[in-house]
Amino acid sequence: MELKNHFVHELHQYLQEYMTKKDIEQLIEIPKKPELGDLAFPCFTLAKILKKSPAKIAEEITFQISNNYFSKVVAVGPYINVFAERKPFTSKVIHEILNKNLSYGNDKIGHNKTIIVEFSSPNIAKPFSMGHLRSTVIGNALGKLAQKLGYKTVKINHLGDWGTQFGKLITAYLLWGNEEKVKENPIEELFKLYTKFHHESETFPSLNEEGRKWFKKLEDGDIKALELWEWFKNESLKEFKKIYSLLGIQFDSWAGESFYTDKMEDVIQELKDKGLLQTSDHAEVVFLEDYNLPPCLVKKSDGATLYATRDLATAIYRKNTYNFTKALYIVGHEQSVHFQQIKAVLNEMGHEWAQEIHHIPFGLYLQEGKKMSTRKGRVILLEDVIEEVIQLAEENISEKNPELQNKTEVAKMVGVGAVIFHDLKNFRMNNIEFSLKDMLTFEGDTGPYVQYTHARACSILRKAPIHDTNKFTLENLNIDDYSWEIVKQLHVFPEKIKQAFDRFDPSIIAKYLLTLAQHFNKFYGQVKILEKNEGLVFRLALVKAVTIILKEGLNLLGIQAPEEM
Repeated sequence: MELKNHFVHELHQYLQEYMTKKDIEQLIEIPKKPELGDLAFPCFTLAKILKKSPAKIAEEITFQISNNYFSKVVAVGPYINVFAERKPFTSKVIHEILNKNLSYGNDKIGHNKTIIVEFSSPNIAKPFSMGHLRSTVIGNALGKLAQKLGYKTVKINHLGDWGTQFGKLITAYLLWGNEEKVKENPIEELFKLYTKFHHESETFPSLNEEGRKWFKKLEDGDIKALELWEWFKNESLKEFKKIYSLLGIQFDSWAGESFYTDKMEDVIQELKDKGLLQTSDHAEVVFLEDYNLPPCLVKKSDGATLYATRDLATAIYRKNTYNFTKALYIVGHEQSVHFQQIKAVLNEMGHEWAQEIHHIPFGLYLQEGKKMSTRKGRVILLEDVIEEVIQLAEENISEKNPELQNKTEVAKMVGVGAVIFHDLKNFRMNNIEFSLKDMLTFEGDTGPYVQYTHARACSILRKAPIHDTNKFTLENLNIDDYSWEIVKQLHVFPEKIKQAFDRFDPSIIAKYLLTLAQHFNKFYGQVKILEKNEGLVFRLALVKAVTIILKEGLNLLGIQAPEEM
Protein backbone atom coordinates (compact mmCIF):
# COMPACT_ATOMS: atom_id res chain seq x y z
CA MET A 1 0.00 0.00 0.00
CA GLU A 2 2.84 2.39 0.84
CA LEU A 3 4.40 1.95 -2.61
CA LYS A 4 1.07 2.61 -4.30
CA ASN A 5 0.32 5.57 -2.03
CA HIS A 6 3.65 7.17 -2.89
CA PHE A 7 3.00 6.70 -6.61
CA VAL A 8 -0.49 8.20 -6.21
CA HIS A 9 0.97 11.18 -4.33
CA GLU A 10 3.56 11.84 -7.04
CA LEU A 11 0.98 11.60 -9.84
CA HIS A 12 -1.49 13.79 -7.96
CA GLN A 13 1.11 16.56 -7.69
CA TYR A 14 0.86 16.89 -11.47
CA LEU A 15 -2.77 15.83 -12.04
CA GLN A 16 -4.67 17.45 -9.14
CA GLU A 17 -6.56 19.79 -11.49
CA TYR A 18 -7.98 16.83 -13.39
CA MET A 19 -8.20 13.85 -11.03
CA THR A 20 -8.66 13.05 -7.33
CA LYS A 21 -6.26 10.74 -5.51
CA LYS A 22 -8.99 8.10 -5.46
CA ASP A 23 -9.42 8.35 -9.26
CA ILE A 24 -5.68 7.90 -9.73
CA GLU A 25 -5.50 4.98 -7.28
CA GLN A 26 -8.27 3.10 -9.08
CA LEU A 27 -6.40 3.31 -12.39
CA ILE A 28 -3.03 2.03 -11.13
CA GLU A 29 -2.17 -1.46 -12.38
CA ILE A 30 0.48 -4.11 -11.81
CA PRO A 31 2.29 -4.80 -15.12
CA LYS A 32 1.78 -8.34 -16.43
CA LYS A 33 5.53 -8.73 -16.96
CA PRO A 34 7.75 -7.94 -13.93
CA GLU A 35 10.50 -6.55 -16.15
CA LEU A 36 8.15 -3.70 -17.16
CA GLY A 37 7.98 -2.36 -13.61
CA ASP A 38 6.29 -2.79 -10.26
CA LEU A 39 3.35 -0.42 -10.82
CA ALA A 40 1.91 1.29 -13.89
CA PHE A 41 -0.44 4.20 -14.57
CA PRO A 42 -2.35 4.24 -17.91
CA CYS A 43 -2.89 7.70 -19.47
CA PHE A 44 -5.87 6.89 -21.72
CA THR A 45 -8.37 8.68 -19.43
CA LEU A 46 -6.28 11.86 -19.59
CA ALA A 47 -6.10 11.90 -23.38
CA LYS A 48 -9.58 13.45 -23.79
CA ILE A 49 -9.03 15.96 -20.97
CA LEU A 50 -5.58 17.15 -22.12
CA LYS A 51 -6.26 16.63 -25.84
CA LYS A 52 -2.93 14.84 -26.30
CA SER A 53 -1.96 11.28 -27.11
CA PRO A 54 -1.65 8.94 -24.06
CA ALA A 55 2.00 8.24 -24.99
CA LYS A 56 2.85 11.97 -25.04
CA ILE A 57 1.14 12.49 -21.66
CA ALA A 58 3.05 9.52 -20.16
CA GLU A 59 6.33 10.97 -21.40
CA GLU A 60 5.59 14.43 -19.93
CA ILE A 61 4.46 13.16 -16.53
CA THR A 62 7.41 10.78 -16.20
CA PHE A 63 9.76 13.77 -15.94
CA GLN A 64 7.68 15.24 -13.09
CA ILE A 65 7.94 12.21 -10.79
CA SER A 66 10.57 12.29 -8.06
CA ASN A 67 13.03 9.39 -7.99
CA ASN A 68 13.39 9.47 -4.21
CA TYR A 69 11.26 6.37 -3.70
CA PHE A 70 11.74 4.68 -7.07
CA SER A 71 14.86 3.28 -8.67
CA LYS A 72 13.47 4.06 -12.11
CA VAL A 73 10.49 5.84 -13.70
CA VAL A 74 9.88 5.20 -17.40
CA ALA A 75 7.25 5.89 -20.04
CA VAL A 76 6.27 2.71 -21.89
CA GLY A 77 3.88 3.78 -24.65
CA PRO A 78 0.74 5.12 -22.93
CA TYR A 79 1.90 3.90 -19.46
CA ILE A 80 4.02 5.46 -16.73
CA ASN A 81 5.90 2.57 -15.12
CA VAL A 82 7.80 2.75 -11.85
CA PHE A 83 10.34 0.44 -10.26
CA ALA A 84 10.67 0.40 -6.48
CA GLU A 85 13.98 0.78 -4.65
CA ARG A 86 14.25 -2.89 -3.76
CA LYS A 87 16.46 -2.89 -0.67
CA PRO A 88 14.72 -0.32 1.59
CA PHE A 89 11.31 -1.49 0.42
CA THR A 90 12.10 -5.16 1.12
CA SER A 91 13.65 -4.41 4.49
CA LYS A 92 10.60 -2.45 5.62
CA VAL A 93 8.05 -5.08 4.42
CA ILE A 94 9.86 -8.09 5.92
CA HIS A 95 10.63 -6.42 9.25
CA GLU A 96 7.02 -5.27 9.58
CA ILE A 97 5.69 -8.81 8.97
CA LEU A 98 8.17 -10.41 11.38
CA ASN A 99 7.36 -7.85 14.07
CA LYS A 100 3.60 -7.93 13.69
CA ASN A 101 3.43 -11.68 12.95
CA LEU A 102 -0.18 -12.85 12.46
CA SER A 103 -1.50 -9.36 13.17
CA TYR A 104 0.06 -8.06 9.92
CA GLY A 105 -2.85 -6.68 7.91
CA ASN A 106 -4.92 -5.86 11.03
CA ASP A 107 -6.74 -2.56 10.73
CA LYS A 108 -8.90 -0.22 12.84
CA ILE A 109 -11.41 0.57 10.08
CA GLY A 110 -14.10 -1.18 12.12
CA HIS A 111 -13.15 0.21 15.53
CA ASN A 112 -16.26 0.71 17.71
CA LYS A 113 -18.46 -0.65 14.90
CA THR A 114 -20.54 -3.83 14.92
CA ILE A 115 -21.26 -6.11 11.99
CA ILE A 116 -23.95 -8.79 11.96
CA VAL A 117 -23.14 -11.77 9.72
CA GLU A 118 -26.05 -14.15 9.18
CA PHE A 119 -24.91 -17.34 7.47
CA SER A 120 -25.43 -21.07 7.07
CA SER A 121 -29.02 -21.06 8.41
CA PRO A 122 -30.04 -24.63 7.49
CA ASN A 123 -33.64 -25.80 7.71
CA ILE A 124 -34.52 -28.03 10.64
CA ALA A 125 -35.33 -31.66 9.84
CA LYS A 126 -33.44 -31.58 6.54
CA PRO A 127 -29.97 -33.00 5.97
CA PHE A 128 -26.99 -30.65 5.85
CA SER A 129 -26.14 -30.93 2.18
CA MET A 130 -23.45 -29.56 -0.13
CA GLY A 131 -26.00 -26.86 -0.94
CA HIS A 132 -25.49 -25.41 2.57
CA LEU A 133 -21.71 -25.26 2.25
CA ARG A 134 -21.55 -22.00 0.27
CA SER A 135 -23.41 -19.81 2.76
CA THR A 136 -21.52 -21.46 5.63
CA VAL A 137 -17.96 -20.94 4.40
CA ILE A 138 -18.53 -17.58 2.67
CA GLY A 139 -20.20 -16.20 5.82
CA ASN A 140 -17.49 -17.55 8.11
CA ALA A 141 -14.76 -16.00 5.93
CA LEU A 142 -16.52 -12.61 5.78
CA GLY A 143 -16.89 -12.68 9.56
CA LYS A 144 -13.15 -13.34 9.94
CA LEU A 145 -12.28 -10.58 7.47
CA ALA A 146 -14.47 -8.15 9.42
CA GLN A 147 -12.72 -9.10 12.67
CA LYS A 148 -9.33 -8.61 11.00
CA LEU A 149 -10.39 -5.06 10.13
CA GLY A 150 -11.37 -4.28 13.72
CA TYR A 151 -15.15 -4.78 13.63
CA LYS A 152 -17.00 -6.38 16.51
CA THR A 153 -18.55 -9.29 14.63
CA VAL A 154 -21.72 -11.13 15.62
CA LYS A 155 -22.04 -14.44 13.76
CA ILE A 156 -25.65 -15.61 13.61
CA ASN A 157 -27.03 -18.97 12.52
CA HIS A 158 -30.62 -17.99 11.65
CA LEU A 159 -32.05 -21.51 11.70
CA GLY A 160 -34.96 -22.28 9.40
CA ASP A 161 -37.07 -23.61 12.26
CA TRP A 162 -40.46 -22.07 11.43
CA GLY A 163 -42.78 -21.85 8.46
CA THR A 164 -45.24 -23.85 6.36
CA GLN A 165 -42.70 -26.65 5.77
CA PHE A 166 -43.15 -27.68 9.41
CA GLY A 167 -46.87 -28.02 8.91
CA LYS A 168 -46.07 -30.29 5.97
CA LEU A 169 -43.55 -32.31 7.97
CA ILE A 170 -45.94 -32.72 10.90
CA THR A 171 -48.63 -33.87 8.45
CA ALA A 172 -46.19 -36.36 6.86
CA TYR A 173 -45.12 -37.71 10.25
CA LEU A 174 -48.71 -38.17 11.45
CA LEU A 175 -49.64 -39.97 8.22
CA TRP A 176 -46.60 -42.17 7.59
CA GLY A 177 -44.09 -41.66 10.43
CA ASN A 178 -42.68 -44.32 12.74
CA GLU A 179 -41.47 -43.04 16.12
CA GLU A 180 -38.83 -45.76 16.58
CA LYS A 181 -37.36 -45.20 13.11
CA VAL A 182 -37.18 -41.45 13.64
CA LYS A 183 -35.47 -41.88 17.02
CA GLU A 184 -32.96 -44.29 15.47
CA ASN A 185 -32.04 -42.10 12.51
CA PRO A 186 -33.83 -38.75 12.85
CA ILE A 187 -32.56 -36.66 9.94
CA GLU A 188 -32.68 -39.46 7.39
CA GLU A 189 -36.20 -40.49 8.37
CA LEU A 190 -37.57 -36.94 8.57
CA PHE A 191 -36.02 -36.19 5.19
CA LYS A 192 -37.73 -39.27 3.72
CA LEU A 193 -41.06 -38.10 5.14
CA TYR A 194 -40.56 -34.56 3.76
CA THR A 195 -39.68 -35.92 0.31
CA LYS A 196 -42.66 -38.29 0.38
CA PHE A 197 -45.00 -35.41 1.27
CA HIS A 198 -43.98 -33.46 -1.85
CA HIS A 199 -44.22 -36.53 -4.03
CA GLU A 200 -47.68 -37.44 -2.72
CA SER A 201 -48.96 -33.85 -2.85
CA GLU A 202 -48.51 -33.85 -6.64
CA THR A 203 -51.23 -36.54 -6.77
CA PHE A 204 -53.23 -35.34 -3.75
CA PRO A 205 -53.07 -31.49 -3.65
CA SER A 206 -55.29 -31.48 -0.53
CA LEU A 207 -52.18 -32.49 1.44
CA ASN A 208 -50.85 -28.95 1.00
CA GLU A 209 -53.97 -27.54 2.68
CA GLU A 210 -53.49 -30.02 5.55
CA GLY A 211 -49.87 -28.85 5.89
CA ARG A 212 -50.97 -25.21 6.06
CA LYS A 213 -53.52 -26.10 8.76
CA TRP A 214 -50.84 -27.76 10.92
CA PHE A 215 -48.53 -24.78 10.60
CA LYS A 216 -51.37 -22.50 11.69
CA LYS A 217 -51.86 -24.81 14.70
CA LEU A 218 -48.15 -24.52 15.44
CA GLU A 219 -48.38 -20.72 15.33
CA ASP A 220 -51.44 -20.85 17.60
CA GLY A 221 -49.52 -22.90 20.23
CA ASP A 222 -51.15 -26.31 19.68
CA ILE A 223 -49.48 -28.70 22.18
CA LYS A 224 -49.17 -31.66 19.78
CA ALA A 225 -47.71 -29.49 17.01
CA LEU A 226 -45.23 -27.84 19.42
CA GLU A 227 -44.07 -31.21 20.85
CA LEU A 228 -43.31 -32.62 17.41
CA TRP A 229 -41.62 -29.38 16.26
CA GLU A 230 -39.41 -29.28 19.39
CA TRP A 231 -38.39 -32.90 18.88
CA PHE A 232 -37.54 -32.38 15.20
CA LYS A 233 -35.52 -29.27 16.08
CA ASN A 234 -33.44 -30.81 18.88
CA GLU A 235 -32.49 -33.86 16.79
CA SER A 236 -31.49 -31.62 13.86
CA LEU A 237 -29.29 -29.38 16.01
CA LYS A 238 -27.31 -32.40 17.24
CA GLU A 239 -26.50 -33.31 13.62
CA PHE A 240 -25.71 -29.74 12.57
CA LYS A 241 -23.31 -29.19 15.47
CA LYS A 242 -21.30 -32.26 14.44
CA ILE A 243 -20.76 -30.72 11.00
CA TYR A 244 -19.89 -27.26 12.35
CA SER A 245 -17.37 -28.92 14.66
CA LEU A 246 -15.75 -30.66 11.65
CA LEU A 247 -15.58 -27.35 9.79
CA GLY A 248 -14.24 -25.49 12.84
CA ILE A 249 -17.09 -22.96 12.74
CA GLN A 250 -18.67 -21.27 15.77
CA PHE A 251 -21.64 -18.94 16.14
CA ASP A 252 -22.49 -16.19 18.61
CA SER A 253 -26.24 -16.73 18.20
CA TRP A 254 -28.46 -19.64 17.16
CA ALA A 255 -31.66 -17.60 17.23
CA GLY A 256 -33.74 -18.99 14.36
CA GLU A 257 -37.00 -17.88 12.81
CA SER A 258 -39.06 -19.21 15.72
CA PHE A 259 -37.30 -16.79 18.10
CA TYR A 260 -39.11 -13.93 16.37
CA THR A 261 -42.66 -15.33 16.46
CA ASP A 262 -43.62 -13.18 19.47
CA LYS A 263 -42.03 -10.09 17.91
CA MET A 264 -44.00 -10.05 14.66
CA GLU A 265 -47.24 -8.59 16.00
CA ASP A 266 -45.48 -5.35 16.98
CA VAL A 267 -44.13 -5.02 13.44
CA ILE A 268 -47.57 -5.67 11.93
CA GLN A 269 -49.09 -3.09 14.25
CA GLU A 270 -46.41 -0.52 13.33
CA LEU A 271 -47.12 -1.12 9.63
CA LYS A 272 -50.83 -0.54 10.31
CA ASP A 273 -50.20 2.57 12.39
CA LYS A 274 -48.09 4.07 9.61
CA GLY A 275 -50.75 3.29 6.99
CA LEU A 276 -48.47 0.93 5.09
CA LEU A 277 -50.45 -2.30 5.45
CA GLN A 278 -53.24 -2.85 2.94
CA THR A 279 -55.62 -5.69 2.15
CA SER A 280 -55.29 -7.49 -1.18
CA ASP A 281 -57.15 -10.76 -1.96
CA HIS A 282 -57.87 -11.16 1.79
CA ALA A 283 -54.12 -11.03 2.54
CA GLU A 284 -52.24 -8.10 4.11
CA VAL A 285 -49.48 -6.55 2.01
CA VAL A 286 -47.22 -3.51 1.67
CA PHE A 287 -47.29 -2.09 -1.86
CA LEU A 288 -43.86 -1.16 -3.23
CA GLU A 289 -44.58 0.32 -6.68
CA ASP A 290 -42.22 3.25 -5.97
CA TYR A 291 -39.38 0.74 -5.73
CA ASN A 292 -40.45 -1.21 -8.85
CA LEU A 293 -40.98 -4.23 -6.62
CA PRO A 294 -43.93 -6.60 -6.21
CA PRO A 295 -46.07 -6.18 -3.05
CA CYS A 296 -44.50 -7.56 0.12
CA LEU A 297 -46.86 -10.16 1.60
CA VAL A 298 -46.91 -9.78 5.40
CA LYS A 299 -49.91 -11.93 6.42
CA LYS A 300 -51.70 -14.64 4.45
CA SER A 301 -55.47 -14.79 4.10
CA ASP A 302 -55.59 -17.47 6.84
CA GLY A 303 -53.66 -15.17 9.21
CA ALA A 304 -50.37 -17.10 8.96
CA THR A 305 -47.13 -15.11 8.77
CA LEU A 306 -44.35 -15.45 6.20
CA TYR A 307 -40.59 -15.15 5.78
CA ALA A 308 -41.01 -11.42 5.19
CA THR A 309 -42.89 -10.91 8.47
CA ARG A 310 -40.17 -12.69 10.40
CA ASP A 311 -37.30 -10.98 8.55
CA LEU A 312 -38.78 -7.55 9.30
CA ALA A 313 -39.04 -8.44 12.99
CA THR A 314 -35.53 -9.93 12.88
CA ALA A 315 -33.92 -6.83 11.37
CA ILE A 316 -35.58 -4.48 13.89
CA TYR A 317 -34.65 -6.73 16.84
CA ARG A 318 -31.02 -6.94 15.69
CA LYS A 319 -30.73 -3.19 15.24
CA ASN A 320 -32.18 -2.61 18.73
CA THR A 321 -30.01 -5.33 20.30
CA TYR A 322 -26.65 -4.90 18.56
CA ASN A 323 -26.89 -1.41 17.00
CA PHE A 324 -25.08 -2.78 13.96
CA THR A 325 -23.18 -0.64 11.46
CA LYS A 326 -23.72 -3.25 8.75
CA ALA A 327 -25.82 -6.42 8.58
CA LEU A 328 -24.74 -9.06 6.08
CA TYR A 329 -27.17 -11.77 4.96
CA ILE A 330 -25.31 -14.60 3.20
CA VAL A 331 -28.22 -16.11 1.27
CA GLY A 332 -28.54 -17.53 -2.27
CA HIS A 333 -29.19 -15.18 -5.20
CA GLU A 334 -32.72 -16.52 -5.67
CA GLN A 335 -33.70 -14.48 -2.59
CA SER A 336 -32.57 -11.14 -4.08
CA VAL A 337 -36.10 -9.75 -4.60
CA HIS A 338 -37.08 -10.80 -1.06
CA PHE A 339 -34.25 -8.77 0.47
CA GLN A 340 -34.98 -5.78 -1.75
CA GLN A 341 -38.55 -5.91 -0.42
CA ILE A 342 -37.39 -6.14 3.21
CA LYS A 343 -35.11 -3.11 2.80
CA ALA A 344 -37.86 -1.17 1.01
CA VAL A 345 -40.48 -1.89 3.70
CA LEU A 346 -38.04 -0.95 6.49
CA ASN A 347 -37.24 2.25 4.62
CA GLU A 348 -40.97 3.04 4.30
CA MET A 349 -41.27 2.50 8.05
CA GLY A 350 -38.67 5.26 8.51
CA HIS A 351 -35.70 3.06 9.39
CA GLU A 352 -32.84 4.77 7.55
CA TRP A 353 -30.41 2.08 8.75
CA ALA A 354 -32.08 -0.31 6.27
CA GLN A 355 -29.48 0.94 3.76
CA GLU A 356 -26.83 -0.87 5.81
CA ILE A 357 -28.50 -4.24 5.26
CA HIS A 358 -26.56 -6.08 2.57
CA HIS A 359 -27.75 -9.25 0.88
CA ILE A 360 -24.64 -11.21 -0.12
CA PRO A 361 -25.88 -13.61 -2.84
CA PHE A 362 -23.98 -16.57 -4.24
CA GLY A 363 -24.29 -19.21 -6.93
CA LEU A 364 -25.33 -22.81 -6.51
CA TYR A 365 -23.70 -26.19 -6.28
CA LEU A 366 -24.97 -28.11 -9.29
CA GLN A 367 -25.25 -31.84 -9.74
CA GLU A 368 -24.99 -32.82 -13.41
CA GLY A 369 -25.94 -29.27 -14.30
CA LYS A 370 -29.06 -29.27 -12.11
CA LYS A 371 -29.80 -27.54 -8.82
CA MET A 372 -29.66 -29.84 -5.80
CA SER A 373 -33.12 -30.20 -4.30
CA THR A 374 -34.16 -31.58 -0.91
CA ARG A 375 -37.78 -31.75 -2.07
CA LYS A 376 -36.90 -34.13 -4.88
CA GLY A 377 -34.37 -36.05 -2.81
CA ARG A 378 -31.47 -35.01 -5.08
CA VAL A 379 -28.88 -34.16 -2.46
CA ILE A 380 -25.25 -34.89 -1.51
CA LEU A 381 -24.62 -34.88 2.24
CA LEU A 382 -21.83 -32.56 3.34
CA GLU A 383 -20.77 -34.81 6.22
CA ASP A 384 -20.26 -37.72 3.79
CA VAL A 385 -18.12 -35.54 1.52
CA ILE A 386 -15.95 -34.23 4.38
CA GLU A 387 -15.39 -37.70 5.83
CA GLU A 388 -14.45 -39.10 2.43
CA VAL A 389 -11.99 -36.27 1.77
CA ILE A 390 -10.37 -36.70 5.20
CA GLN A 391 -9.96 -40.43 4.55
CA LEU A 392 -8.38 -39.78 1.17
CA ALA A 393 -6.07 -37.17 2.69
CA GLU A 394 -4.91 -39.67 5.31
CA GLU A 395 -4.18 -42.27 2.61
CA ASN A 396 -2.24 -39.65 0.64
CA ILE A 397 -0.19 -38.59 3.68
CA SER A 398 0.53 -42.21 4.65
CA GLU A 399 1.90 -42.82 1.16
CA LYS A 400 4.04 -39.65 0.94
CA ASN A 401 5.12 -39.23 4.57
CA PRO A 402 4.57 -42.49 6.49
CA GLU A 403 6.71 -41.28 9.43
CA LEU A 404 4.45 -38.28 10.14
CA GLN A 405 3.49 -38.36 13.84
CA ASN A 406 -0.01 -36.85 13.87
CA LYS A 407 -1.37 -38.19 10.57
CA THR A 408 -5.04 -38.25 11.62
CA GLU A 409 -5.00 -34.65 12.83
CA VAL A 410 -3.17 -33.40 9.71
CA ALA A 411 -5.51 -35.39 7.43
CA LYS A 412 -8.48 -33.63 9.02
CA MET A 413 -6.86 -30.21 8.45
CA VAL A 414 -6.09 -31.09 4.83
CA GLY A 415 -9.44 -32.72 4.06
CA VAL A 416 -11.55 -29.95 5.56
CA GLY A 417 -9.24 -27.37 3.99
CA ALA A 418 -9.70 -28.99 0.57
CA VAL A 419 -13.49 -28.74 0.80
CA ILE A 420 -13.50 -25.11 2.01
CA PHE A 421 -10.85 -23.88 -0.43
CA HIS A 422 -12.56 -25.60 -3.38
CA ASP A 423 -15.58 -23.43 -2.65
CA LEU A 424 -13.89 -20.14 -1.74
CA LYS A 425 -11.46 -20.02 -4.67
CA ASN A 426 -14.52 -19.41 -6.86
CA PHE A 427 -16.10 -15.98 -7.12
CA ARG A 428 -19.21 -16.34 -4.96
CA MET A 429 -21.71 -15.57 -7.76
CA ASN A 430 -20.42 -18.44 -9.91
CA ASN A 431 -22.23 -21.78 -9.86
CA ILE A 432 -20.01 -24.75 -8.96
CA GLU A 433 -20.48 -28.17 -10.52
CA PHE A 434 -20.05 -30.68 -7.71
CA SER A 435 -17.08 -32.93 -8.44
CA LEU A 436 -15.43 -35.00 -5.77
CA LYS A 437 -12.49 -35.50 -8.15
CA ASP A 438 -11.79 -31.75 -8.47
CA MET A 439 -12.18 -31.23 -4.76
CA LEU A 440 -9.76 -34.03 -3.96
CA THR A 441 -6.99 -32.93 -6.33
CA PHE A 442 -3.98 -32.30 -4.14
CA GLU A 443 -2.07 -30.30 -6.76
CA GLY A 444 -2.77 -27.10 -8.67
CA ASP A 445 -5.30 -24.51 -7.50
CA THR A 446 -6.27 -26.27 -4.29
CA GLY A 447 -6.20 -25.81 -0.53
CA PRO A 448 -3.78 -28.72 0.00
CA TYR A 449 -1.34 -27.04 -2.43
CA VAL A 450 -1.30 -23.88 -0.30
CA GLN A 451 -1.11 -25.92 2.92
CA TYR A 452 1.78 -27.98 1.54
CA THR A 453 3.63 -24.80 0.57
CA HIS A 454 3.27 -23.60 4.17
CA ALA A 455 4.50 -26.95 5.51
CA ARG A 456 7.47 -26.86 3.08
CA ALA A 457 8.44 -23.37 4.27
CA CYS A 458 8.15 -24.50 7.92
CA SER A 459 10.40 -27.47 7.12
CA ILE A 460 13.10 -25.13 5.76
CA LEU A 461 13.01 -23.10 8.98
CA ARG A 462 13.33 -26.26 11.10
CA LYS A 463 16.45 -27.29 9.14
CA ALA A 464 17.99 -23.79 9.25
CA PRO A 465 21.24 -23.25 11.20
CA ILE A 466 19.96 -19.80 12.28
CA HIS A 467 16.64 -19.11 13.97
CA ASP A 468 16.84 -15.38 14.70
CA THR A 469 15.62 -14.09 11.34
CA ASN A 470 15.23 -10.44 12.42
CA LYS A 471 18.93 -9.64 12.19
CA PHE A 472 19.32 -9.06 8.46
CA THR A 473 20.56 -5.64 7.34
CA LEU A 474 20.34 -3.59 4.17
CA GLU A 475 23.98 -4.43 3.45
CA ASN A 476 23.47 -8.19 3.28
CA LEU A 477 20.26 -8.03 1.27
CA ASN A 478 20.68 -9.88 -2.00
CA ILE A 479 17.30 -9.55 -3.68
CA ASP A 480 17.07 -11.77 -6.74
CA ASP A 481 14.02 -11.62 -9.01
CA TYR A 482 12.40 -14.64 -7.30
CA SER A 483 12.69 -13.03 -3.85
CA TRP A 484 11.42 -9.72 -5.20
CA GLU A 485 8.21 -11.24 -6.57
CA ILE A 486 7.53 -12.75 -3.13
CA VAL A 487 8.19 -9.43 -1.37
CA LYS A 488 5.73 -7.62 -3.65
CA GLN A 489 3.08 -10.25 -2.93
CA LEU A 490 3.63 -10.04 0.82
CA HIS A 491 3.36 -6.26 0.64
CA VAL A 492 -0.17 -6.31 -0.86
CA PHE A 493 -1.71 -8.68 1.73
CA PRO A 494 -3.35 -5.86 3.77
CA GLU A 495 -4.78 -4.38 0.56
CA LYS A 496 -6.20 -7.77 -0.47
CA ILE A 497 -7.93 -8.11 2.92
CA LYS A 498 -9.67 -4.76 2.45
CA GLN A 499 -10.63 -5.60 -1.14
CA ALA A 500 -12.07 -8.98 -0.12
CA PHE A 501 -14.16 -7.39 2.62
CA ASP A 502 -15.29 -4.35 0.60
CA ARG A 503 -16.42 -6.59 -2.26
CA PHE A 504 -17.72 -9.32 0.08
CA ASP A 505 -15.58 -11.74 -1.92
CA PRO A 506 -13.30 -14.23 -0.06
CA SER A 507 -12.07 -15.62 -3.41
CA ILE A 508 -9.73 -12.59 -3.53
CA ILE A 509 -7.85 -14.05 -0.54
CA ALA A 510 -7.90 -17.60 -1.95
CA LYS A 511 -6.48 -16.46 -5.30
CA TYR A 512 -3.91 -14.29 -3.53
CA LEU A 513 -2.68 -17.29 -1.50
CA LEU A 514 -2.34 -19.39 -4.66
CA THR A 515 -0.24 -16.65 -6.29
CA LEU A 516 1.98 -16.27 -3.21
CA ALA A 517 2.43 -20.06 -3.00
CA GLN A 518 3.37 -20.23 -6.69
CA HIS A 519 5.99 -17.48 -6.30
CA PHE A 520 7.41 -19.18 -3.21
CA ASN A 521 7.69 -22.53 -4.96
CA LYS A 522 9.56 -20.90 -7.88
CA PHE A 523 11.92 -19.34 -5.34
CA TYR A 524 12.32 -22.73 -3.61
CA GLY A 525 13.12 -24.41 -6.94
CA GLN A 526 15.65 -21.82 -8.12
CA VAL A 527 17.46 -20.52 -5.00
CA LYS A 528 19.67 -22.42 -2.56
CA ILE A 529 17.91 -21.10 0.49
CA LEU A 530 20.04 -22.80 3.16
CA GLU A 531 23.40 -22.05 1.53
CA LYS A 532 25.73 -20.53 4.15
CA ASN A 533 26.61 -17.09 2.86
CA GLU A 534 25.84 -13.48 3.78
CA GLY A 535 22.32 -13.67 2.29
CA LEU A 536 21.23 -16.63 4.46
CA VAL A 537 19.59 -14.58 7.23
CA PHE A 538 17.54 -12.56 4.76
CA ARG A 539 16.39 -15.66 2.84
CA LEU A 540 15.25 -17.27 6.10
CA ALA A 541 13.50 -14.05 7.09
CA LEU A 542 11.69 -14.13 3.75
CA VAL A 543 10.67 -17.77 4.30
CA LYS A 544 9.44 -16.94 7.81
CA ALA A 545 7.37 -14.03 6.44
CA VAL A 546 5.80 -16.38 3.87
CA THR A 547 4.77 -18.86 6.59
CA ILE A 548 3.13 -16.02 8.55
CA ILE A 549 1.09 -14.74 5.61
CA LEU A 550 0.08 -18.19 4.33
CA LYS A 551 -1.06 -19.21 7.82
CA GLU A 552 -3.04 -16.01 8.41
CA GLY A 553 -4.48 -16.01 4.88
CA LEU A 554 -5.72 -19.58 5.32
CA ASN A 555 -7.10 -18.68 8.75
CA LEU A 556 -9.17 -15.88 7.16
CA LEU A 557 -10.78 -18.55 4.97
CA GLY A 558 -11.44 -20.81 7.96
CA ILE A 559 -8.61 -23.24 7.07
CA GLN A 560 -5.79 -24.52 9.27
CA ALA A 561 -2.14 -24.54 8.19
CA PRO A 562 -0.24 -27.73 9.17
CA GLU A 563 3.49 -27.31 9.81
CA GLU A 564 4.17 -30.83 8.53
CA MET A 565 2.45 -32.85 5.82
